Amino acid sequence: MRGSSGVFTSVCIMRFLSSSLRCIGVKGQLHAVMREACGQPSGTFQEDCVLRTTQSPVAASKRIMSNSSRILRYVLPSASALLLLLAPARSLAQMVTAPLPQFTAIEHVRLIDGTGRPPQSNVTVVVEGQHIQAIRASTPDARSLPPGTRAIDASGQTMIPGLINAHGHLALVNGAANDASYYTEPHVLAELRQYEHYGVLDMLSLGLNRDLIYLIRAQQTAGNLDGATVFVADRGIGVPGGAPPIPHADDQLYAPKNADEARRDVDEAASRHTNFIKVWVDDLHGKLPKMQPEIYAAVIDEAHKQHVPVAAHVYALADAKLLVAAGVDVLGHSVRDQRVDPELIQAMKKHGTFYIPTLELDATFFLFADHPELLNDPFLIRATPAAELAKLRSPGYKASVDSDPTIAQHRKDLEMAKTNLRLMYRAGVRVGFGTDSGATPLRLPGYAEHLELQLMVEAGLTPLEALHCATQNNAKLLGIDMQTGTVAPGLRANFLLLDGSPAADIANTRRIVSIWHNGHAGSPWTTVAQQDAYKASAANTHAPDVAGATAMQTKRRPGTSAAAPKP
Repeated sequence: MRGSSGVFTSVCIMRFLSSSLRCIGVKGQLHAVMREACGQPSGTFQEDCVLRTTQSPVAASKRIMSNSSRILRYVLPSASALLLLLAPARSLAQMVTAPLPQFTAIEHVRLIDGTGRPPQSNVTVVVEGQHIQAIRASTPDARSLPPGTRAIDASGQTMIPGLINAHGHLALVNGAANDASYYTEPHVLAELRQYEHYGVLDMLSLGLNRDLIYLIRAQQTAGNLDGATVFVADRGIGVPGGAPPIPHADDQLYAPKNADEARRDVDEAASRHTNFIKVWVDDLHGKLPKMQPEIYAAVIDEAHKQHVPVAAHVYALADAKLLVAAGVDVLGHSVRDQRVDPELIQAMKKHGTFYIPTLELDATFFLFADHPELLNDPFLIRATPAAELAKLRSPGYKASVDSDPTIAQHRKDLEMAKTNLRLMYRAGVRVGFGTDSGATPLRLPGYAEHLELQLMVEAGLTPLEALHCATQNNAKLLGIDMQTGTVAPGLRANFLLLDGSPAADIANTRRIVSIWHNGHAGSPWTTVAQQDAYKASAANTHAPDVAGATAMQTKRRPGTSAAAPKP
């Protein structure tokens, strides 16, 4: 199990304090103190992220206790009330016990650490529990390792950080079609597991979520659920009769008619402690009404008052400029109608706006018709629902793509997106990584992320630059770079071991030997039958009451342990 009672206790304490702050209206005064108490160096305090922002349960409790007096003097109006709360907090902290040290040394590995630096050869990475304890040159002297260390010989293998997807979706596709009724707990868990088994260890579900995602996030934080660690952009804010053009239930999207409604929608989402707010600003080539600037300006302003960042679906250069001027934090897609210009580039650099290319989005409209040989690739097959695979292999599929009048535009959009990615990256804009996977049947969770890396390299980035976007840069985008995103001492043991070096060929990210997530190690799916059995186990999880009356059943990732078997 990834979590511990100590961390869960810390989460409960911080949730209580956060609730108290909201009740008395002084939450805004305490962000710096709360961040320090939880080890969060910047951004907004997120009580559900305590597990991700501390290096151990003991450290979590120590931080809370060392800052308790500073926090509580804002919360409680009298010294007597302070003592009443402080006494039980100390007793809870005393219940936390450090886990027994368990060391694993991965020796003779080639390390790509996610920072963009060149690979390091013949390295030993020491893992203690959920964290990386040390990185050192491999040596034949076993006495240099902690007593009782289990050694894994990774000669010929490459270690990279776990991939992070900052633009994905969950449980929107049933087989070969979108399905508004498909967003249920078993399907969400199955897709989080699929991401994880393709080496995507953190993902932001960027809109079209139902409220049950918050129970899943809380259970992950408590260490009770496996799969990629999920971050949430709540329902998202669209346009009445407009984008997004994906089937969805009423409780999966807001569609405000004016700025006041938009602000209320943001406040409601913020009350659930969403990690992001999403807006859709696109008329799909004039086919749908587009969100007006006064609406998304109100969304951005209100979200920032609540200390929540905003990501935008965007297509056109003019809209991108207006969104950046309004203060949007992330452009969630490439600009594709024309080349980006110096005005946008300088504005994004000035505001620190992130740019997520999602090249894979346009490529999948025609990729499998152009290259039917891909449909025999086991790496693709394992990610593809049987109904969708049958459709792609059907005799009429290629003909339907070739005769589709919209395909020419998607080909043009992909080339423009590649050009703009190259311009943005070389100019110093902060480039993140995302795919829009899970939004439509052809954007396959897990597979899409490896395809995106390939397309980014085709666009002109080096393999190390593409990996840097998908790891450290994306960790910064999500505000978790002090916990994950690189392979470094003190950070979480979130990494992949590969048979080959992606620095030489980015396709080697697909040659996964083992996956390490918060120190737990496992193997990728190697057969479709294994995938189906593993994903089906999600159905055994008790469905939560979204009102919070029923807790989800605790589950441990099948077939994994804190120490991996020798490759």
